[in-house]
Amino acid sequence: MKLYNIKDTEEFFKVVDQCKGTVELVSTQGDRLNLKSQLTKYITITNLFTDESMINELELVAYDPDDATRLMQYMFGTDKYPGPTTP
Repeated sequence: MKLYNIKDTEEFFKVVDQCKGTVELVSTQGDRLNLKSQLTKYITITNLFTDESMINELELVAYDPDDATRLMQYMFGTDKYPGPTTP
């Protein structure tokens, strides 16, 4: 999935931290980096800013369906990223 125009990186990483599974950033070279890693967060913030306030585009892979839902809700600004669904 791709996310666009991330203006609040702190809020974005809070959502990633709420994910229970692995969330990976896919680089333009096809490398996959675990976004729950502090080092990856630092690299993402320093390398992907095209201006001082916004990340224009990220490609992510979320392996848990609840995490994918949480990230999509963040992207579309719906709800406040509820916890996992229960069967």
